[in-house]
Amino acid sequence: MRALSVIFTTYNSTTWLEKVLWGFASQSHEDFELIIADDGSKQETAALITRLQEETGLDITHLWQRDDGFRKCRVLNKAILQAAHDYLVFTDGDCIPHPDFLKTHAALATPGRFISGSYFRLSLPASEAIQRSHVESGECFQTSWLRAQGMPRSKKMRRVEASPLVDRIMSPLTMRSCTFKGGNSSAWRSDLVSANGFDERLGYGGEDRELGVRLQNAGVRPLNARYKTTCLHLEHPRGYLDPAVMAQNKAILRETSKSGRKRAERGIQELLDEGYLVKA
Repeated sequence: MRALSVIFTTYNSTTWLEKVLWGFASQSHEDFELIIADDGSKQETAALITRLQEETGLDITHLWQRDDGFRKCRVLNKAILQAAHDYLVFTDGDCIPHPDFLKTHAALATPGRFISGSYFRLSLPASEAIQRSHVESGECFQTSWLRAQGMPRSKKMRRVEASPLVDRIMSPLTMRSCTFKGGNSSAWRSDLVSANGFDERLGYGGEDRELGVRLQNAGVRPLNARYKTTCLHLEHPRGYLDPAVMAQNKAILRETSKSGRKRAERGIQELLDEGYLVKA
């Protein structure tokens, strides 16, 4: 059984974070650590993590940095340095993992590849309806349950149950290229360090995809797991959306793709150069 380091960010979103932690407490693959990369949350988040750690026995590192605006890429780079294991799984603090989420990532891990999974976006009513029993039983990953919460039938709903049969039918028909998705991807720590991690020049919007382009520029190819592993993406307001920042991110993404750049201009090495020390 492969040991995994699971990394995701959070910021003052305890209601969704609790649901996500219920999901990790219900994983079929048990050999993993959780690194919660906290971009400056208030004390309520720390209190929730402590309580859930006691209730579930999860191995959690709460990696907090002070609130100084949106610095997700920076705290993710700190988490990569903090990781104890050689294979890293990335998700988000608003994504409830399927019970076999980590089992699938561990089974698919292949040298020279990164895994690109999927997520299914819920409505706000469906997000709010999810209780602990629904997560622990896996009921919320059943399409019948989602339909009962008012979710309309759609092709994307086929991803939810992560069925081998659906994967065999749908994956060959999927024409969209695979990208590195912050909500459901995994990679070797050594490949991420070689890529200099996430580029801290980027704000919200496509920062994960830009990392994926650099990995591919370096010869690390994506492995399509869109119908093999999934998460439920909880709906919530996104007050941090900034059109100017997103436009800048797109410009950096285009430049990365055009130039064939393999390393972040400002990433892990620059963090270390500033004197950042990994806590024991």
